[in-house]
Amino acid sequence: MAADPHIQPGIQATPQTGTQLGPHPDIQEELRRLRARVPQLTGALATGPDGLVLAQDTPGIAPQNLAALTTSARELAVRLTQAAGQGDDQGDGQGDDQGDGFRELLVRGGHGYVATYAAGRTAVLTLLAEDRVPVGRLHLEGRRAGVRIGELVDARAPDTAEAPVEVPVETPAKAPAKQSRPAAKAGPARARTARTPRATTTNTRSTTDS
Repeated sequence: MAADPHIQPGIQATPQTGTQLGPHPDIQEELRRLRARVPQLTGALATGPDGLVLAQDTPGIAPQNLAALTTSARELAVRLTQAAGQGDDQGDGQGDDQGDGFRELLVRGGHGYVATYAAGRTAVLTLLAEDRVPVGRLHLEGRRAGVRIGELVDARAPDTAEAPVEVPVETPAKAPAKQSRPAAKAGPARARTARTPRATTTNTRSTTDS
């Protein structure tokens, strides 16, 4: 089946630099297959943390605006379930193991549905559907696609675990070399008195003339 011309790769922009991170063709392909399985879908959007668009199929709707609203609705849904005692802090092991316990959100308007599903630890899948869509089929396919997209996102996510920081071991400073004993403080030089040579007495032997 040919790819739908409305489906376009998503563009991520980092909040710090605004640079494009490029498309996610694997997630884009999952959105294409999802639309083929549910003909009543009119749009699909996969978003990552902070509402960054990973892939989108939302003809006539600005994907960034929809992503921002989806993020806000998701946060409100989490607060609602927690306030009502219906939330939890762990996933159920089905691929939507988000830490805040979010699973899905369904809103019905005058012309159709907006359904949001957890996709892995950080991503979210949002589907737009006509009012005549079978809701059971919508949930079935949306949940399955959420699991697959979550696996793709989590596999591509960088390892956030911090590497152990090596603390440099300071080499103890060497003890100063043992100083030699200081020389005795020299006092003032003692003046040596010249010794007077001792007079030698010469015994003169007198000779008496005989």
